[in-house]
Amino acid sequence: MKAVLCKAFGGIDDLSVEDTDPPVADTGEAIVDVDAVALNFADTLMLKNRYQFTPELPFSPGAEFAGTVLEVGQDVDRISPGDRVAAYCGWGAARELVSIDARKLIRLPDDLAMDAAAGLLVTYGTALHGLKNRAQLQSGETVAVLGAAGGAGVAAVEIAKLMGARVVACASSDEKLDFARAHGADQGINYRDADLKSALKSVTDGAGVDVVYDTVGGELAELALRATAWKGRYMVVGFAAGDIPAFPLNLLLLKGLDVRGVFWGRFNDLEPQVSAANNAQIIQWAAEGRISAEIHGHYPLEQAAEALGVIARREAKGKVILLP
Repeated sequence: MKAVLCKAFGGIDDLSVEDTDPPVADTGEAIVDVDAVALNFADTLMLKNRYQFTPELPFSPGAEFAGTVLEVGQDVDRISPGDRVAAYCGWGAARELVSIDARKLIRLPDDLAMDAAAGLLVTYGTALHGLKNRAQLQSGETVAVLGAAGGAGVAAVEIAKLMGARVVACASSDEKLDFARAHGADQGINYRDADLKSALKSVTDGAGVDVVYDTVGGELAELALRATAWKGRYMVVGFAAGDIPAFPLNLLLLKGLDVRGVFWGRFNDLEPQVSAANNAQIIQWAAEGRISAEIHGHYPLEQAAEALGVIARREAKGKVILLP
């Protein structure tokens, strides 16, 4: 069995593809023949040991995947060999076969492609959790999405529109803004060319945005925070810019503002029933064509470093998929 391996914390260029022993299904587990693995920005951080979790070395990147159940262990009755499934595993999916707790597997409808299904759970799961459960977004409110052309940003744009919001896409180029508009954004702001705070105030006639969905962090964070409306909600989703921002707390006081963390992986573990309901909704929307599950590109396992480089350089427009 081939697997992408990280043997020492460093970076994407230190990855190797090697033959490893195939997994064995223990009690309660299933072996999945992996068709597609979706990569995320978190993978680039794990390889440097800069993420919230530290995997035990050696490990494979890849937090989510889709494939076909090959075999199941004892005490597994809800999943059978031949079932088409997707799952979130945190890390370890970038390989030909994955062993996983069968309770984590989600059955897929026959008309949903494997590569599309592989990239749904983290980005769309985070977006639905962030906008529905954390931001408590209401129809008619205005959402600013920072990093709106990446996988996480596109998911937030589409979910916000499905929830009835007005969406302002914020990205670093006009090309990326056109991409976000094609996925439902109502307006766009190029924060390379415009002051983000002033631009967000302008498109809301001075009122400010109700919700900021920030996948970028860095110097943009405080600018967006200052452009929120009274009782606005600022969603801390990620730090693609590399720097973790610090906020003046008086802004929260003056605006009656909430800053809320959006950590989907932890939510998925601690509130599995709520997360399962969200996941079922996402799978249904995808099967109905109401969300795009946009794919930036497909790469073989041997090009995992190249694929992760696209994400690290913030070049991805949609999901980056490995095909074992």
